[in-house]
Amino acid sequence: MLEYINWDPIYKFSLWKGFYVHVYSLMFIISFLLGWYIMKVIFKNENIHLKYLDPLLICTFFGTIIGARLGQVLFYDFSYFSDHWIEAFLPIKENNNHYLLGFIKGYEFVGYRGLSSHGAAIGIILSNFFYSRKILKKSFIWICDRFCIVVSISAVFIRIGNFFNSEIVGKPCNIKLPWAVKFMKMDTEYGEIVPRHPAQMYESISYLFIFLLLWYLYSYKRKKIYNGFLSGIFFTFLWSARFILEFLKEPQGEEIFNFLYLNTGQCLSIPFIIFGLFILLKFRKYFFHNEKN
Repeated sequence: MLEYINWDPIYKFSLWKGFYVHVYSLMFIISFLLGWYIMKVIFKNENIHLKYLDPLLICTFFGTIIGARLGQVLFYDFSYFSDHWIEAFLPIKENNNHYLLGFIKGYEFVGYRGLSSHGAAIGIILSNFFYSRKILKKSFIWICDRFCIVVSISAVFIRIGNFFNSEIVGKPCNIKLPWAVKFMKMDTEYGEIVPRHPAQMYESISYLFIFLLLWYLYSYKRKKIYNGFLSGIFFTFLWSARFILEFLKEPQGEEIFNFLYLNTGQCLSIPFIIFGLFILLKFRKYFFHNEKN
């Protein structure tokens, strides 16, 4: 019987001297392309002109990147980035043994490895609010109900990227599990290389189930459910899964929040869970009438 999995993958590919494409970056690109396709299907289903599709992608891209990076800087690694501010904005890292693009000494291209999902969520919410008001001219809750489907499947691929990067690793397994993983390339801050919970894949699988549920509800129950229902399900289920699985994960960064034995990820997830429950329980009467398009 398999005792554990040795995980020592190729996580980046060399395209040019000093320039690499990371698997994490590929997962990020796949998530955006798949999200674009899903929204295209949704727009066609609801007779929304496809000219509104590309602006949505642009708004979401910048909202995600800016929000995720700022979230990482503010919530997890503020003391580090305050002394390495250029790394907060560019996908590089100081390394005296490397030459960026072959001629810039002292920096290595590493991609945006430090991205906060909570910051990304805030960035996406704000960018979608702008898009719904200024471009699509529809209610914010309408776009949230559709776009939460995209976010849930995107989260699946992002966590796979984290798995290839051997980051956001789980805690050591106290019992033998055949799916436990030895992350051979994990950061030394996590301690000894021992069989651990593949927390990234736990999250990825959870988000896949949430995506399938949301897609089913949208595809077959859309005309029977009220506006806001899909958003409520998304925020409640996805962030509850994140909250629970944090118990199996190693601390990330500085952990600026630590309340009642809850870590930063759990503390930041609570407002999103409350928001989801608020929509489901409090706002039902306002969203009972479904918009016709």
